[in-house]
Amino acid sequence: MTPRHRFILIIPGVLFLVAFGAFELGRLSGKKETGRKYAAENASQRNVDLAQDDAALMNTLLAQNLAARNFDFPGVIMAATNKKLQAFDPTNPAAATILASIRTAADEALTIHNKPISPIRGLRRINEASRFFEDTLRERIDAHPDLFCTIPQTPDGHEQRTGYPDLRIEHVASGKIAYLDPKLFEESSRQSTLRTFYYTPRPDSSKVNDDAHHLLLGISHDGNDGNWTFTGWKLIDLSKLQVRLKAEFQASNRDLYREGAQVTTSQPAH
Repeated sequence: MTPRHRFILIIPGVLFLVAFGAFELGRLSGKKETGRKYAAENASQRNVDLAQDDAALMNTLLAQNLAARNFDFPGVIMAATNKKLQAFDPTNPAAATILASIRTAADEALTIHNKPISPIRGLRRINEASRFFEDTLRERIDAHPDLFCTIPQTPDGHEQRTGYPDLRIEHVASGKIAYLDPKLFEESSRQSTLRTFYYTPRPDSSKVNDDAHHLLLGISHDGNDGNWTFTGWKLIDLSKLQVRLKAEFQASNRDLYREGAQVTTSQPAH
């Protein structure tokens, strides 16, 4: 058989392989395209489902008219932490000891931070002064032989300055606990309806880890920025407090100014 005859005989086989390869490539390409379409459709459907879930949740929340409702703060604490907020009874011996120590510490804090040498003098914002009062109160209360006064710990055992409450007082003999939250306010704003007390439930970092009294020490000042005179204090039992819920949708600058959202921008200044 001549080479020409052999070549003629293998041509059909070569053509078959070429055709089969083209078919398989087309089939694979079709499967990939189908897979892409399926994935895109699934992603689109997931987005639709999520949007529907979000809309349903928003409708449920809006129907509750939460902003117009009042909630007992002890109920909020119980729901968020599974701990009881106990009413403060000053006739209880342990509570009476805690109360006397707070009174003495608060009076001393006023005296200390009304002096010209107080580190509070010259601060730009009154909110920056809160920490100095917290430190003074903690030092004075902890000096009482029957009490420990510490910064509350999170569930993992770490002290945390931020968030409610600021101080934890323990009557050593009885084990009775009182949380104390010092808060500065301008005397003339005592009847203001603006929000000044905040509590954000965070189960993974809650500082409320005991059944306890919850007390707020309101320390008033004259509003003379940078040269405040602290005029007095009021101790509040938060077992009688009613709170409101403010629901809001929020975003950070990173969320707002992300890549892909910008329409246009200013030109560099010359």
